[in-house]
Amino acid sequence: MYQDIRSVRVWGSPLDSAVDQAVTCASHGRVVQSLLMADHHKGYSQPVGGVMVYDGQISPSGVGYDIGCGNKAVRTDLTLKDIKRKLPKIMDEIARTISFGIGRQNQELVDHELFDDPAWHVFDEIDGTTRETFKQLAQRQLGTVGSGNHFVDLFVEEVTNQIWIANHFGSRGFGHKTASGFLNLAKGKAFHDKVGGEKMEDVPTLFELDSDVGDMYFKAMTLAGQYAYAGRDYVIDKVLDILKADVTFSVHNHHNFAWKETHHGKDVVVVRKGATPNAPGQWGFIGGSMGDESVIVQGKETEENKAAFYSTVHGAGRTMSRTQAAGKMNWKTKQRKGGEISPTRMNDALKSYGVELRGGGTDESPFVYKKLKTVLKAHNETLDIKHVLRPIGVCMAGANEFDPYKD
Repeated sequence: MYQDIRSVRVWGSPLDSAVDQAVTCASHGRVVQSLLMADHHKGYSQPVGGVMVYDGQISPSGVGYDIGCGNKAVRTDLTLKDIKRKLPKIMDEIARTISFGIGRQNQELVDHELFDDPAWHVFDEIDGTTRETFKQLAQRQLGTVGSGNHFVDLFVEEVTNQIWIANHFGSRGFGHKTASGFLNLAKGKAFHDKVGGEKMEDVPTLFELDSDVGDMYFKAMTLAGQYAYAGRDYVIDKVLDILKADVTFSVHNHHNFAWKETHHGKDVVVVRKGATPNAPGQWGFIGGSMGDESVIVQGKETEENKAAFYSTVHGAGRTMSRTQAAGKMNWKTKQRKGGEISPTRMNDALKSYGVELRGGGTDESPFVYKKLKTVLKAHNETLDIKHVLRPIGVCMAGANEFDPYKD
């Protein structure tokens, strides 16, 4: 059950910094409701795990820089017995085949029907070069995963022993440059001005949805979301080829996006940053840490879910910052020093849990996240847990990379 704190509906244990930020969001624009899911923490402009419901407005800072970040998960026709002995080699091949890290380009140029979509012409309204520049960037990076908490994982389902594949990432550099450009326009700058100096305490940037710039942003955001879907599809297909497996069930969601929806008889814009859509009957994937279970859920038709504007968590939520966990980065040496979590401690924990890890740093270790079961308890009136998945293979970017595509 949620609690009302200074007009904000809060699930789970409230974090003062995130509540303060949600209150600030609620005081700007035509806000219908401000909400925090149980995995909430402070973010840029809008809390991660935060949901803002607007009347006729949209917030590019609320959606964030990683437009369309989300998850795809598929159940395969394989069982643990089919791959157990081959798991180390499989993880090696995933790490070789998929590009992880900052600014990475795909090893092959992907020809996708999305690049013929007339929606790209929205960028012609910026200037004569943006459309082709953005399209080329998107084409080079389609199917790359990035760094930070973005991953490609293999799971085994409890009881059935079925193998699942899941991934987590968004619209990469294309989404980041799109968000940056529209935030520049809101500040009276040129679209392609160099971005810098943004603060977590910045108030939300808002566009009227029916204004020229608001309409342009919504179209560009939608395109970036379609691009994120295409990238996650591509990566899942690559892993299916490695496993020589077929799909028997799939789930695919954004959790950084803005949707036009109807709630309580009113047409609204719902901006979810690090929050999963959870309408009655809707399927979702919610990930834990690399040393914790993840789940497949389905939204329930309840009064509490209505009060949540059909939203739920997107993960377990951090308890420790990256710097606290892994130490401060020395950009000259590209090494971190002073972290509380050692690689030995992390690797020992993953070994005991039965996880094959490729890449990943101590800032993503199991010790920096809440337990997913605890987080989900706060939302037990809004969703049903349909499948419980245990990670057996985790592939991420290297330990000393920092992802600029934040939020």
